[in-house]
Amino acid sequence: MASTCSPTSALVAAAETAAVYPRVRWMGSKYRLLPHLAQTFAEIGGSTALDAFSGSGVVGYLLKKQGFEVHSNDYLGFPGVVVKAAIVNNSSRLSPRDVNQILSPSADGRSWIRATYEGRFFAPDDLDFLDSAWSHIDAMTGHKRSLAIAALCLSAARKQPRGVFTISGDLRHYDDGRRDLRIPMRQHFVERVAEYNAAVFRGPKATVSALEVSEVPSRPWDIVYLDPPYAPPRDDNDYTKRFHFLEGLSRYWIGDDLMWETKTRKLPKRVTPFSTKRTIVEAFRDLFKQFGDSTIVLSYGSNALPDLETLVALLHEVKMDVDVRSIPHTYTYGTHARAERRAVDEYIIVAR
Repeated sequence: MASTCSPTSALVAAAETAAVYPRVRWMGSKYRLLPHLAQTFAEIGGSTALDAFSGSGVVGYLLKKQGFEVHSNDYLGFPGVVVKAAIVNNSSRLSPRDVNQILSPSADGRSWIRATYEGRFFAPDDLDFLDSAWSHIDAMTGHKRSLAIAALCLSAARKQPRGVFTISGDLRHYDDGRRDLRIPMRQHFVERVAEYNAAVFRGPKATVSALEVSEVPSRPWDIVYLDPPYAPPRDDNDYTKRFHFLEGLSRYWIGDDLMWETKTRKLPKRVTPFSTKRTIVEAFRDLFKQFGDSTIVLSYGSNALPDLETLVALLHEVKMDVDVRSIPHTYTYGTHARAERRAVDEYIIVAR
């Protein structure tokens, strides 16, 4: 059944999403663009949507709010856990009894997180709690397990001063007085569970995968939403480097080979065609061809590479109608008082 979401109901869905979806500080997160995306999705219509680079999951959640069957994909594992908790999950919530069990003393005395990360990101008591919580989460299954892991990861993200895990050691000079930096990890967990519980709602079917985008099965989705990792003019677009602690925490580092020689105990970088300026143009060409049978909605910021002209030309190779919509936007990354703020043009490009 096709979506009949009106412009007004689209804005309601965007407002509801922004109000209840647990906020993870994610590079390029689209919270501020939700009203524009909601109106675009409502205008296109249909019943099925792919969120091919799901990241924080907020756009997939919006699509579900608008009545679409959503498939969310990201090559990292942590976003998939969040999607299972808040988008795939239609009804399960963590009860006070579940929470009290996770808060209780360790079931097995494990201490791997503390032994590995002491002196790097969090105080010893907070690291002990992460170990202890996982000793109970290990016995959980289904959506409740996903909810617990998502809440634990969001607790760690909120407690980290800049929301990323590229800095470690004595982080007091990043302390700007925020409550998130002062409360213990245990209290964060209780509050984050409440946030995820409040986000759960019954809606259309949703599914999830953790694949390189080239491996996502191509089908005629009504909407394919793309927010890929553009190459910035400086630095890199390595999400693993910035969020490696959350990625490992989402599975208790089972099967992971840490880079023990690094100060922050990083996970190895995942190299994709989007990783370098040398290969990124062909990566976009292949991406657009892969989903050429669907209406493509592409997010793009003017501070990234390739440039807008190149992207439009690549889309015209597979689509006749390419509509570029510009949205003034101030991009901020980092939570500290001196976080860099840059005025950029944010674009929503619709290719039919």
